[in-house]
Amino acid sequence: MKSIHWLGGVCVAAALGGCASSSEATNPQDPWEGFNRGVYQFNDTLDRYALKPIAQGYDTITPDPVQDGVGNFFSNLGEIGTVFNSVLQWQWGNAGVASGRFLVNTVLGVGGLLDPATRMGLNENEEDFGQTLGVWGVGSGPYLVLPILGPSTVRDASGLPVDHYTYPLTYVEEDKWRYGLTFLRYVDLRAGLLDQESLIQGDRYSFIRDAYLQRRQFEVSNGAAGEDPFASGGFGDDFDYSEDDFAE
Repeated sequence: MKSIHWLGGVCVAAALGGCASSSEATNPQDPWEGFNRGVYQFNDTLDRYALKPIAQGYDTITPDPVQDGVGNFFSNLGEIGTVFNSVLQWQWGNAGVASGRFLVNTVLGVGGLLDPATRMGLNENEEDFGQTLGVWGVGSGPYLVLPILGPSTVRDASGLPVDHYTYPLTYVEEDKWRYGLTFLRYVDLRAGLLDQESLIQGDRYSFIRDAYLQRRQFEVSNGAAGEDPFASGGFGDDFDYSEDDFAE
């Protein structure tokens, strides 16, 4: 599991860095900041000395049309999980769109390398099991930086196993193909984020954390983000793990 997802965690962190303003203040959703900062430094070191140089090389030698095709291919595979989670969220319209995207792009898009579905008006709207739990009323819980996996929350971390088993690459029997394709997926994602790193300002940890939390709230609410009681109420000295603390 970790070997599959750690690169994605780093990619998510870099991607979301461009979505919010920097914040030096303590975030009430991050009661474990000391631990999280240590894990963040570990992950950042892995990215700096391993993934990023590989992504830079890939970006240099791979033509843009090829990169687009690689990204389309893996995005098309993700439509399976979107269908699954859309059904669980009772979003039948999005389940139908995701199903249509998968069929159109697989058949007309040469196995997903092309994206004719978007040109036909079938726009992508990704859903994962962390979002499904949020729609079901499960609170986000504290912010959590997972070793190797990257930024998350207690709720999102609990959804990772389901996401893993609803992604088609999990069922590729040959290890060399499964690991190779997974590695290519995250290298391609990381290469696509190289230009966004300059948008991160101030304290990188706080910037990425706040952006991640804002983005996840936006995704769970499908754009109608309201106030999160877990964030606004704070923890204080009497923070505990009752059910009310994790309810939104």
